[in-house]
Amino acid sequence: MRFDVITLFPDMFNAIKDEGVIARAIKKSHLSIHTWQLRDFSNNKYKNIDDKPYGGGAGMVMQVKPIRDCIHKIKQSNPKTKVIYISPQGQPLKHKLAKELSTLGSITLLCGRYEGVDERIIEHDIDMEVSIGDYVISGGELAAMVLIDTISRQIPNVLSNADSLNDSFANNLLDHPHYTRPEVLDNQAVPEVLLSGHQANIDTWRKEQSIKKTQEKRKDLLALMQRK
Repeated sequence: MRFDVITLFPDMFNAIKDEGVIARAIKKSHLSIHTWQLRDFSNNKYKNIDDKPYGGGAGMVMQVKPIRDCIHKIKQSNPKTKVIYISPQGQPLKHKLAKELSTLGSITLLCGRYEGVDERIIEHDIDMEVSIGDYVISGGELAAMVLIDTISRQIPNVLSNADSLNDSFANNLLDHPHYTRPEVLDNQAVPEVLLSGHQANIDTWRKEQSIKKTQEKRKDLLALMQRK
């Protein structure tokens, strides 16, 4: 999987390129992340890529030409890349969408700033808008990192243990509780079933606990299961 990221702050992505699961996946050539400094595509001496909005209002709007030129540059060598704009108006990022996107060979992520991008970019240059939640953050970079991480986890061999994919949302359920040593701490003991060595009973307990947690915390997920 190849990720191309259009951003005003490419150095922010060193956080995931240099550390953790994503860094290991890059080292093993399971994926790659390429950042593009949008200001490099500015056509003025001040390297501005934004301007005042028509109709007035607060903030600035990212201009069409620098973004479009950058997308065209990426597509010269990668014509089939799927261009995604990180936006609060986009399709909510869910487990199902992450799995679908993980099957692609290439994704280009556009990170917005200020009041967002000129609508003509969304209408003519973007394949999909994706939102990580019903809230607003200062720019698309953090959201892009979330998207990269959740998609990358679904790519074969990125996780050292494939069983780690059986996590929250894998079956529209929250994950079951986890315990480790010591067996008893401050008079709080690990559930006996986990110490029994009886795997069938352990699996049953874990499934029951997943349903219980989902019922308590995310009834909407259970409703999705019932509709299927």
